[in-house]
Amino acid sequence: MLNEQDLALARALAAESRENSPGGSPGPLRKNPLSSVIDKLNTFRRTRSLNAPSPIQQFGPCGRIMKNSAMVMQIQDPASQRLTWYKPPLTVLVIKKVHDATILTPFVQLVHWLVHDKSMVVFVEAAVLDDTLLKEYGDFTSVRERLMTFRAGTDDLTDKIDFIICLGGDGTLLHASSLFQQSVPPVMAFHLGSLGFLTPFEFNNFQDQVMNVLEGHAALTLRSRLQCVVLRKTTEDGKEKKKPTTILVLNEVVVDRGPSPYLSNIDLFLDGKHITSVQGDGLIVSTPTGSTAYAVAAGASMIHPSVPAIMVTPICPHSLSFRPIVVPAGVELKIALSPEARNAMWVSFDGRNRQALQHGDSLYVTTSVYPVPSICAQDQISDWFDSLAECLHWNVRKKQKQIDELSDMTHSSSDTLEEIDANHHDDRPADT
Repeated sequence: MLNEQDLALARALAAESRENSPGGSPGPLRKNPLSSVIDKLNTFRRTRSLNAPSPIQQFGPCGRIMKNSAMVMQIQDPASQRLTWYKPPLTVLVIKKVHDATILTPFVQLVHWLVHDKSMVVFVEAAVLDDTLLKEYGDFTSVRERLMTFRAGTDDLTDKIDFIICLGGDGTLLHASSLFQQSVPPVMAFHLGSLGFLTPFEFNNFQDQVMNVLEGHAALTLRSRLQCVVLRKTTEDGKEKKKPTTILVLNEVVVDRGPSPYLSNIDLFLDGKHITSVQGDGLIVSTPTGSTAYAVAAGASMIHPSVPAIMVTPICPHSLSFRPIVVPAGVELKIALSPEARNAMWVSFDGRNRQALQHGDSLYVTTSVYPVPSICAQDQISDWFDSLAECLHWNVRKKQKQIDELSDMTHSSSDTLEEIDANHHDDRPADT
């Protein structure tokens, strides 16, 4: 498991191997139990900033946003957000899409290069090494002994990872986000999955691309996350049935009617003020990153991930005038069952941790101060619009043919009245 002594030893070995030849492997890992998310409830802070970027500008032990002398009132132009390292990154977490044989070869190539060529301490999930197909790669045996392993939901990676590399689809980035309930190290995502909206890098020539990032030549997109707190109904003696649960999500929180045949009847509050009641199939509360996921399928607009906002989108509302809305980042949403609701409501966080909320339970959602620093392949604008075009085929249609000028003149219907009179022949007999 992971502790500070082992990590310090691993870092020292990696630094020594950079100066000399690579050799020796870090000792076996000892693992500390993951501190309960419930115990960390008081460590979360609510952002009061309505402007990007988030107040937290340090990502993991090594990464931060490059300082910009043009900052005004601590508000930085998102286009100028660039990654910089204030000390060389030594530990990298490799997230691999599981149960996909096509990613095994890229995974082995990347890990082999990071360990032997770059002398970095590489962390992988223990479940990844359980894949029996990895035994077919003979050169992976020597690398396997030098990998640091952990188990999601059991081991705490806080302040132990300098850099994250994802191999797969968008789900790998969502999984990487779920592993860090506070500061997230910079994430470099390679497109090796199906959709790839959040994975801008191609694996071809991965060495040069990773080196470019390690040298600090990369733009960042700060993808805001939602801090969600579930409060359960208190009992008669004033004690809660269950302690509050806090979860950070990157895409969206979905509240729906579950298996019930009745419409959802949900009260929505904004900073303590009752805004409306939702009658329909449910409600989607999403980040700008999540606007291109479930929200856009439910009729919402697409918002650039650098826009500081929270989207509220009804699912099949029983009202023609209930349109999706956008509220400022930093406000606090409260979602609870209406007193006259016939059924419970169900909530899921980025498609996980699905649970029922009864009368008296409530869900609080606001913008977290801990975003996901996603590394851009080009820049914020180019990456996003390329993803819209390639993944969602946004505004893709056949172009209208160009009008041929000669043909236009021949068939033109814009003749003047004088031309019409000159060419007009009246066949009627003249007056006598």
